Amino acid sequence: MVIDDHAIVLHGLKELINSEPDLEVTMTADTAERALELLRDHQPDIVVTDISLPGLSGLELIKELARLRPGLPTLVLSMHDELVHGERALRAGAKGYLVKQEAPEKVIEAIRKVLAGERYLSERMQALLAHKGTGRRANQAPSVLSSLTDREHEIFRLVGIGLGASEIAIKLNRSVKTIEAHRANLKQKLGLRNAHELNRFAANWADRDHV
Repeated sequence: MVIDDHAIVLHGLKELINSEPDLEVTMTADTAERALELLRDHQPDIVVTDISLPGLSGLELIKELARLRPGLPTLVLSMHDELVHGERALRAGAKGYLVKQEAPEKVIEAIRKVLAGERYLSERMQALLAHKGTGRRANQAPSVLSSLTDREHEIFRLVGIGLGASEIAIKLNRSVKTIEAHRANLKQKLGLRNAHELNRFAANWADRDHV
């Protein structure tokens, strides 16, 4: 199963995977919600998904799949740098992470590795985790968003695409009061003085990272 909200990317991935004699895309979805509907009645061998999806995010989807189908491996293929989302995806339950800028053969390699029961991480991601494990600092500074919880990160993403507190509350099935509390935490953690600065910072990040 392949999940991506960009039709061209979805088509390209399907063609790439289907060109392999022993691999076949049997299901596609453009939202996490649609993917979960399909998975009620079908059992793929692997799910390849983006992180940034409309509605339920890729991270939330991975967590839900880990709960509903604990034996179903998930591979993330994302526009986002692994330093931003890679560790979060692994914590959520993904078995591999690579960026869309990788060569097509790397995508196939990652799929085969995850299907074989192994984890797939880029050399850069392996180095990052190794540095964390030994307490040493990686060559590249961590993302300013690395201190955010997964829920805060999701709310930050939704702020970035222009949603207000009430819209976010409906989308995440939370109260407006809860969303406002998360927004207050975001401002504090990111060193922002007010809602305007938060909205502008989130919008700039969303525009840069194509969320």
